[in-house]
Amino acid sequence: MARLDRPDCVENGEGAGAYNEDGIPVVDFDVLINGDSDQRLAAILHLGRACTQWGFFMVINHGIPESLQGATMDACRELFSLPTEEKSEYMEAGPMDPVRVGTGFNSTVDGAKYWREYLKMFAHPELHCPAKPAILREIATEYATRTRGLMLELTTAISKSLGLDGSRIAEALNLENCFQILVGNYYPPAGPDVGAIGMPTHSDHGLLTLLFQNGVDGLQVKHDSEWLLAKPIPGSFFVIVGDQLEIVSNGRYKAVLHHALVDGEQARMSFVSLIGPCLDAVVKPIPELARDAPQGAEFRGIRYRDYMEHQQSNKLKENAALDIVRVHHQILTREGSPNSSLINV
Repeated sequence: MARLDRPDCVENGEGAGAYNEDGIPVVDFDVLINGDSDQRLAAILHLGRACTQWGFFMVINHGIPESLQGATMDACRELFSLPTEEKSEYMEAGPMDPVRVGTGFNSTVDGAKYWREYLKMFAHPELHCPAKPAILREIATEYATRTRGLMLELTTAISKSLGLDGSRIAEALNLENCFQILVGNYYPPAGPDVGAIGMPTHSDHGLLTLLFQNGVDGLQVKHDSEWLLAKPIPGSFFVIVGDQLEIVSNGRYKAVLHHALVDGEQARMSFVSLIGPCLDAVVKPIPELARDAPQGAEFRGIRYRDYMEHQQSNKLKENAALDIVRVHHQILTREGSPNSSLINV
């Protein structure tokens, strides 16, 4: 991948790092990994600010070829174009089944219309993939491997940004056996249906999410109580902080709320690679971070498999899934709490 010289970025003060024209932080992965010691330190501090202030940033110079991104999108588009009968076995799958295909065109949930067709594939520790199109497995294997490596490197830097050893988060969450899922989204044009949206407001259940799109904007993130349309630098990825990073950081890094808008005239596609802890890992604040916090541990521990199943089995409602592990919420609702059986620690 050719190095980007950040033509769409500006430096915001000495050592403060780069931001795009809308103020979204931009992390240069090449500098983060290969810069000299001062450059790496500055990049780590910038990454920490991005996670604290936004829970969202763009990563450039990440080394994943745009040709692979394009091939991934093309294979996904080919799957969406298959006749329904060739996808039907995956269309009745439950939230924890390894392959799911769904259609949400013009379906009404809580009074809102969600226009979306999607493919979800568990990708690690084992890749699960539809048989058709035949090219999808090969492309998904390479894409999953390369994006997983990128997110694990980002996790190392995030761990350092919290004042921890670089391997601390990976060890706490058993990321050697991390869970990974790939998601392809197709949002058809809404036409005159102005009220249609692609995805409701939510936070992601995992640790980190990597997202790119087909050139049609639609991702909005919530920052300082305002909604901002995220416009990517060409060739970059959006990186979204998920619920598990909020838990393990003891609330220092916040899972960002976001949703997808549907364009009136153009189809939008996005492709997501998400990593989370090992499914059987009990996720809780890292003790060093909880010990240093004025209120102590902000979250109780929960097995990631249980958390994900809870979030995926209920209607998306912002970051409400985190309430099942928030300490203050548990104190207020301890008596007769319907979610108490999910808490492990």
